[in-house]
Amino acid sequence: MDSWAWIIGGAILLGAELAFIDAQFYLVFVGSAAILVGLLVASVAIAPWAQWALFAVLAIASMVLFRDRIYRRLRGRLPEVHAGPGGGVLTLPVALACGESCQTEHAGSFWTVRNDSEVPLPAGARVRIVRVQGLTLGVHPAG
Repeated sequence: MDSWAWIIGGAILLGAELAFIDAQFYLVFVGSAAILVGLLVASVAIAPWAQWALFAVLAIASMVLFRDRIYRRLRGRLPEVHAGPGGGVLTLPVALACGESCQTEHAGSFWTVRNDSEVPLPAGARVRIVRVQGLTLGVHPAG
């Protein structure tokens, strides 16, 4: 690949991340790796397979080594990752005594909701998800 193609491709990725897309700083490192490979190819003849290998190594290594530090410095903190419905709040469609279950929809999926608290929960009560086991959500009163 020609050096100018690497440099232009890298500049497009870098510009896209900084101006249009919030890819959480990944495109910055991919674009920078492409620009570095382009500059290296401009000064030294490198086989195409070696260019791609160098690009992959630079992109991955720079993301792993520098992304967290630079992202935190520029944007504050890393975005939160939510892994499932744990901690969420839902409204019960029916009353549930201690240990009883019902079916309800939450976040676009149907779940079995089980009252894991020591108190009965009335219909329409707001409850917090305290446990997720398979497709069963253990809930306590949200208050």
